[in-house]
Amino acid sequence: MISIAPRNLGELSCQVGGIGGDTAPQMVCILCHGFGAPATDLVPLAHELLDAEPRLRDVLGFVFPAAPLSLEAQGMPGGRAWWPLDMQRLNAAMMGGELRDLRQDVPEGLQDARRMMLALIEELQGITGLSNQQLVLGGFSQGAMLATDVALHLAEPAAALCLLSGTLLAESVWSSRLDNGWSIPVLQSHGFQDPILPFSGAEALRDLLSQSGFPVEFIPFTGQHTIPWDVLRRLATWLWERLESGPV
Repeated sequence: MISIAPRNLGELSCQVGGIGGDTAPQMVCILCHGFGAPATDLVPLAHELLDAEPRLRDVLGFVFPAAPLSLEAQGMPGGRAWWPLDMQRLNAAMMGGELRDLRQDVPEGLQDARRMMLALIEELQGITGLSNQQLVLGGFSQGAMLATDVALHLAEPAAALCLLSGTLLAESVWSSRLDNGWSIPVLQSHGFQDPILPFSGAEALRDLLSQSGFPVEFIPFTGQHTIPWDVLRRLATWLWERLESGPV
């Protein structure tokens, strides 16, 4: 079983596994949690992915960064966020069954979160000696949005991008970063019945990336705002495929 321990990378407190000591990973997966989740929310995925694809053991490291904003004052003990959300607007949209099209939103705090993630990546690379093309960026919900944004602001492409129940955000910013001559393999999943980030927003993100030359494997599922086991199992195999293909 992989050992996960706290470690600061850049300005962010992280949970890190398979990195340091006698362990020299061939690839590291950085997974960002969603809005309102505790810092350790996605940590169990490390064990589940390694159980689903045992060949990843000893070659894949993990970093689970904690978002910088505490939501204690908003009545969410232990909850954290990458940038603030208008909860009244969110709740009203959900209660009214309104589609939440966020493509024009460039949230206050996105730039700061991006800067902290890029600093994390720089320090991680100094520790491991890995290139961008040995790093997988991903996340769930708000974490998936941040992972997309960070990936598009790298100087060189990452190995892959894993987007679990994310959406198209900051379209004007992201579109301007897509014409750079390279692409990143993407695994994207989304529930048909997602009441928080509607399925149409995921389709819009898929289409934007696909039309820009990013190879996107899109996994729709019957369900809401979650990560089904079938998606995790495919993610594990997909990560192994990225390792086998190696840096380009």
